[in-house]
Amino acid sequence: MIPRPRPERFRLRRTMMFMNAQRPGLIKDAYIYGVDSIILDLEDAVAENQKDAARFSLYHALKSIDYGETEVLVRMNGLETSHWQEDVRVCVAGGVDGVRIAKCESADDVRQIEEHVLAAEREFGVEEGRTLLMAALESPKGILNAREICQASERMLGVAISGGDFRKSMHVRPERSGIEINTARSLMLLAAREAGIQCFDTVFTALDDEEGFRAEVELDRAMGFDGKSLINPRQIAYVHKTFAPTEKEIATAELYVRSFEEQSKQGVGVYTVNGKMVDIPFIEDAQRVIALAKACGVYHGDL
Repeated sequence: MIPRPRPERFRLRRTMMFMNAQRPGLIKDAYIYGVDSIILDLEDAVAENQKDAARFSLYHALKSIDYGETEVLVRMNGLETSHWQEDVRVCVAGGVDGVRIAKCESADDVRQIEEHVLAAEREFGVEEGRTLLMAALESPKGILNAREICQASERMLGVAISGGDFRKSMHVRPERSGIEINTARSLMLLAAREAGIQCFDTVFTALDDEEGFRAEVELDRAMGFDGKSLINPRQIAYVHKTFAPTEKEIATAELYVRSFEEQSKQGVGVYTVNGKMVDIPFIEDAQRVIALAKACGVYHGDL
């Protein structure tokens, strides 16, 4: 067995790339792409009569491949299927970092999965609490219950919207502007931020539409997402670049942090920097920008 670092609820997850759990060749090389997280898929990517074979491939990949610092998650089959319980057992036995709950619609869904994850941890001698959870919101019910879902478990690392299934349930098609899905994105983001967990946007499936992809990634960052689900390695670099703080943002953050240190010594809580009022929320955001820059490997300062 290849030892894995203990999973972290809060870490860099700009990119989460789906890979078919049934294709050992792809699984074997997944970590070379430089993606932050991989999601080995037991659900949509695997035919109904191949679920057992996919679990077999997944288990042996988890036990024999060194993924290094790349986070390894698994998208399990939905609770409406007969597959999910065995999915959970195989994931935990293999030492996966976390499980993505497909078609999650309620806090009870999360708690049901958590109970089986805990049982599997005890069954296979895995440290209790090690296996993280994330929820995929794929329906109006899931989006409208996002608040309770986000707060359902201490294991929750984040939530993601599944655009294909959500659009289908809303009887709409993809639009360049995102108008058909932006309300759902916003509701999910609000729920995630209140709960203090991360939030991820859906995949962009028009692989030849580079302009559309870039526009959507930039929208994701502007809306406040922590990262994006992907289906192709060539999408990774632009997402990483877009979600990293710019030189200007880093310089501004440094200025705010340093000025706050100086003003605090004088007992000043609110002041101006270059004509802008600065107080505690500005400083907290500046500290977040610097921490993100460090995690992205683009910080070269001394704070």
